[in-house]
Amino acid sequence: MKCLFVTVGTTSFDDLIACVSAHDSLQIIKSLGYNRLILQIGRGTVVPETFSTESFTLDVYRYKESLKEDLQKADLVVSHAGAGSCLETLEKGKPLVVVINEKLMNNHQLELARKLHKEGHLFYCTCSTLPGLLQSMDLSTLKCYPPGQPEKFSAFLDKVVGLKNKH
Repeated sequence: MKCLFVTVGTTSFDDLIACVSAHDSLQIIKSLGYNRLILQIGRGTVVPETFSTESFTLDVYRYKESLKEDLQKADLVVSHAGAGSCLETLEKGKPLVVVINEKLMNNHQLELARKLHKEGHLFYCTCSTLPGLLQSMDLSTLKCYPPGQPEKFSAFLDKVVGLKNKH
């Protein structure tokens, strides 16, 4: 079973959900050998129909207590650029594609994605370039995010976002 997990966290990112559940994207996802797509849609208004065939299952939900289980199952994670989602995915050692929401003016997200991409930890794109990226990216080029260095990450976040870490 190859599973692709899409998460938008507690926000809504209708463009991403619409894009990834579109017919063409589903064809690409299937052609890459995935037979399960899990969409965590948060507050979104785009709610794709779940379906299950012999070769493919699409699951949709809004929130769960924890995304841990779905992250664990996933062979690839496509996430909004929220720092929490990114960090959690990378700490689990999962290949990650971060999709930047161009409608959000918070481009800290872009900086974060750029930096982690430059260091080889993830791929990033926008909704319009996601299908192409899924087809062209080589997951074997990704480097594991060094686990056990959250302080490095939070220092970086502080710098980029000016957030104090909530612990």
